[in-house]
Amino acid sequence: MAKPVHSMIRVFDEAKSLDFYSRAFGLKIADRFVFPDFALVYLRHPSSPFEVELTVNFDRKETYALGDGYGHLAVVVDNLEDEHARFEQEKLSPGPMRDFKHDGVTLARFFFVADPDGYKIEVIEKGGRFQ
Repeated sequence: MAKPVHSMIRVFDEAKSLDFYSRAFGLKIADRFVFPDFALVYLRHPSSPFEVELTVNFDRKETYALGDGYGHLAVVVDNLEDEHARFEQEKLSPGPMRDFKHDGVTLARFFFVADPDGYKIEVIEKGGRFQ
């Protein structure tokens, strides 16, 4: 059986990305490997073994075009209102909170935020299928 271990994204400015993921989600560096042309930075939260892998290409001169195929990462939080307020206080520019329904029943309460490279992250309130 396959076990998910990480999701990789390419980032332009390592310092900005590390600051964002630390302040927004409490992700800390688990490992960092530097090669001649690039670095791999693995970020992890203490509550989960799943990691976000940041790939930093040193010769990159401009930000990445995300294209139209990228969707988003998602995280769960205990209290959506508290997290949204914290994101606003941290000046992380969260989007509006949404109550997403299916057949009249709330499927998820969430908001989106974008990292420094424009990758969207969905912040979902814990409950239902999102534990």
